[in-house]
Amino acid sequence: MSVKIERDTTLKEAVRDAVLDHTANKGGLVGSAAAAISEAAHGQLPGTSGKHPISAVVGTALTGGRKNAGTKGYLAAYLQQLEDHPLRTKMLTAGTLAGGQELLASWLAKDRNKHGNYFTSRVPKMAAYGAFVSAPLGHFLIWLLQKIFSKRTSLRAKILQILFSNLIIAPLQNAVYLVAMSLIAGARTFRQVKATVRSSFWKVMRVSWITSPICLAFAQNFLPENTWVPFFNLVSFVIGTYINTITKKKRLAALRKKHFGEGRTPGGSTIGGPRPDDYPPLGPNPPY
Repeated sequence: MSVKIERDTTLKEAVRDAVLDHTANKGGLVGSAAAAISEAAHGQLPGTSGKHPISAVVGTALTGGRKNAGTKGYLAAYLQQLEDHPLRTKMLTAGTLAGGQELLASWLAKDRNKHGNYFTSRVPKMAAYGAFVSAPLGHFLIWLLQKIFSKRTSLRAKILQILFSNLIIAPLQNAVYLVAMSLIAGARTFRQVKATVRSSFWKVMRVSWITSPICLAFAQNFLPENTWVPFFNLVSFVIGTYINTITKKKRLAALRKKHFGEGRTPGGSTIGGPRPDDYPPLGPNPPY
């Protein structure tokens, strides 16, 4: 029985290889792709075992071709960009994640604009904040943090690094974050901005003080410094999306209660009544 299965498998592989070789010899994009997949399927592409040939080829193509084959793929390419172009990469990352976080939270909370779309005006505004405010500020602050504690790996130094991050860096980031969020939410006077910062600052700080020491301690012990950025970005994205979603759901519930029976729609939007902008989500600022 096993001999028969082995013969059938060998025959199928021979037929497949013949088809791929024929396609590759004809040239063109399809032929080249087929040849690359065949190479990956046999484990001949460096760093691949042949178990996932298509993803191996796509990953190799996106991370610089054969010269980078066998590396850690997308993460290696991202880290290389961080090393070569740190500020630009952080700006693109922060802008994408901030806009994506707002869009995802709107979808999860079923929070639509008056046209019934999840892509509200807040999405590009959040992306602009992430790219042009949060990323440059975080880039400078994390550079300062690593500069001060460079080559200091003792337990005392790690504790001081966590304290410096939570007592100096986090308050600065969160204050700027709340000012920006108040402006995005529609604040136009200093009094409105001050009221937003005063009412939300300690809420944001509590979130930072709970999550930041855990994440920073984990990064200190298990991650090289050049991977801190994607790790902190991922954690911040998850936490920020969750809190933003809860915030939107609470606001929509308050609107439904206030305007019950006044053109309420199944999606949670109201028609005919005022629709205030979201008040600032309470997610922590990413510690870049």
